[in-house]
Amino acid sequence: MPPSARPAPSAPRRPARRAALRRLGEWCARHSLIVVVLWIVALAGIQAANKSVGGAYSDDFSLPGTQAQQGRDVLQAHEPAAAGTSSQVVLHDAAPLTGFQPQIAQATASLQQLPHVLSVQGPLPPPGQAPQPGGPLSADGLTGYFTVRFDTNPTLLGDGYLPGVDAAVEPLRAAGVQVEYGGPLGELARPAADDRSSEAIGFAVAVVVLLVGFGSVIAAGLPLLTALFAAVVGLGVLGLIAALSTFATVAPTLATMIGIGVGIDYALFLLTRHRQNLMDGVDPVASAGQAVATSGRAVLVSGCTVIIALSGLSVSGISFIAKLGAAAGITVVSAVLGALTLLPALMGLIGRRMDRFAVRRPIAEAGGEGGEVEGGAWHRYARRVEARPWRYLVAGVVVLAVLSIPLFSIQLGHIGDGADSTEFTDRRAYDLMAQAFGPGSNGPLTVVVDQSAVPAEARAGVLASVQRALTGLPGAASSTPLQTSPDGVVLFDTVIPASAPQDRATTDLVNRLADTVLPGAVAGTGAKTYVTGNTAAQVDFLDIVSSRLVLIIVVVVGLAFLVILLVFRGLLVAVKAAVLNLLSIAASYGVVVAVFQWGWGGPALGVEGKVPIESYVPMMMFAIVFGLSMDYEIFLLSRVHEAWLRTGRSQDAVAHALEITARVISCAALIMVSVFAAFIVSDNVVIKMMGLGLAVSVLVDATVVRLLLVPAVMTLLGAAAWWTPRFLDRVLPHIDTEGANA
Repeated sequence: MPPSARPAPSAPRRPARRAALRRLGEWCARHSLIVVVLWIVALAGIQAANKSVGGAYSDDFSLPGTQAQQGRDVLQAHEPAAAGTSSQVVLHDAAPLTGFQPQIAQATASLQQLPHVLSVQGPLPPPGQAPQPGGPLSADGLTGYFTVRFDTNPTLLGDGYLPGVDAAVEPLRAAGVQVEYGGPLGELARPAADDRSSEAIGFAVAVVVLLVGFGSVIAAGLPLLTALFAAVVGLGVLGLIAALSTFATVAPTLATMIGIGVGIDYALFLLTRHRQNLMDGVDPVASAGQAVATSGRAVLVSGCTVIIALSGLSVSGISFIAKLGAAAGITVVSAVLGALTLLPALMGLIGRRMDRFAVRRPIAEAGGEGGEVEGGAWHRYARRVEARPWRYLVAGVVVLAVLSIPLFSIQLGHIGDGADSTEFTDRRAYDLMAQAFGPGSNGPLTVVVDQSAVPAEARAGVLASVQRALTGLPGAASSTPLQTSPDGVVLFDTVIPASAPQDRATTDLVNRLADTVLPGAVAGTGAKTYVTGNTAAQVDFLDIVSSRLVLIIVVVVGLAFLVILLVFRGLLVAVKAAVLNLLSIAASYGVVVAVFQWGWGGPALGVEGKVPIESYVPMMMFAIVFGLSMDYEIFLLSRVHEAWLRTGRSQDAVAHALEITARVISCAALIMVSVFAAFIVSDNVVIKMMGLGLAVSVLVDATVVRLLLVPAVMTLLGAAAWWTPRFLDRVLPHIDTEGANA
């Protein structure tokens, strides 16, 4: 018999760790009230601590070593008033703003007196002077703006800072002038994100799916209750950690999406095994212990796989992205803990009353723990795939290939305020600025020239050369005259792009300024040049993310490959898992590009116009999707492997596994799709993008991949799927995901 067809070694003797899981499940079920009370106390205590000392979330992140950060540091050292974080306070009226000079002067003085304000530039020129072209007053005089520079990012100042700003501009509003806040100040003025409607939609769909799929009110409620408890605890822990380290504003929403999704899935897989045990006459406490020792081990392995995939984001070297992965990982940990402790306690508390409030005939695992099920719908489907595996394989690959086509035109960038709802003041400020001063006014660039190495007598020549280079610059709408710092060491000015901040043309302008225009203007003088500001920092961020995306993919795929290899000890099955997951992720990327970048349905989702793909979304999606897809991979393959170890017949093993797992995996996937898709109603465009991408990826993974490609590939591979070279077989540990001997 060739090595590829040799039956795998029999399942190993039950290890002590599985016995420990069994004891854990039985103890939680036997002492159910204690465990439930402990969870309630933990939830209340963590939430109380979070409200008392928990941190805030902010998108204020630095990128050490980038030219934008270096330019800001130089400006901070020589002209602090010009180096702070700037925001616009935009004014508009039907009458010329020059008629509101007293109110503008009063607002200027009041803004200047606010804490953390470094400088304020008003919209009106000094008395007796005409407005300058490219200045803060529009040509028709109807729109103008204050430039307010802060010594910190205004988003870090908290909601308590806004009343002072409102009071400062109140004279203008009282006179009937429209006042809007742009930039970081506008972000601070946004209402706090409220994801309760998304969570409610996701939970409502989950209730319907669970009731239809499993026929019991109690059985439908337990996964939801467990997931909710675990997610709230995890979010509380995240809030406490946020007091020590800054997390992005999208971090809690992302953690909620992932935590609820995997929490319901993990509880569902354990509960399904427990209900089948009860139907087979097993005592509830013993059944809970067996469920934790078997399906609970798969949950533990799957949770570790998701966390490993998320931890792969740390190789990006960008704290912003690594912390988003850590935030999601916190709720994954709480979901695993909830499934392994709280759920067994609830199962023990309910006992045999699990199906008391049934809406249909209760069902659990098809076929239970018995042998292979003959004649079931999924079993017959598996046999059809086995009869024509190439047909199903080609069909699945074609579907994924078509969905992936838009991926080849992906444009990474930053989503500006222009894509947000007009309910937000920063969006209204964006529109006023774009209409009056051009789209580039929302993304000004600050040019910085460090002359510290230039002799004093040569600095005038540097100024003249840089000014010539900036005059008539292609891609720029205007630039202000160069200014000199008080010590004469630094030159700086503002360049207004001709295009919107998120446009590719603006990115090209930033790169051209930083790489060729400015270095060419100061060549041979010893001066150093930088392009800084929020837009330039976003371009630097995009460049870093783009350069490290391939590394993230390699690391995450490599880690996932190792996990599958360790769990199933099959080289080809690990390669198959990595390749198929790459195909499904490519398909989900394609859908995201078509909807948001091509505009196919974007307006229906509340997105104004076509927008680029937020630079870090593909990286985050890749890690999350790869981790989540391994959940279904492990749950399905563990049953295939278990049946193959028992029978040695690979085709029968695939049919048996599909019969047992297809319904529960389909229900679990539908629930996770609904949870992710519900976040499309969020006001945050990035969250919409993440929600749609994750929902599509789970849907594709649970249908095209699990129902078409996996059965077809496993049929074609046969026993060779589980082949492992002898040297690997000797060094790989034995990991029993489903506890075949439990």
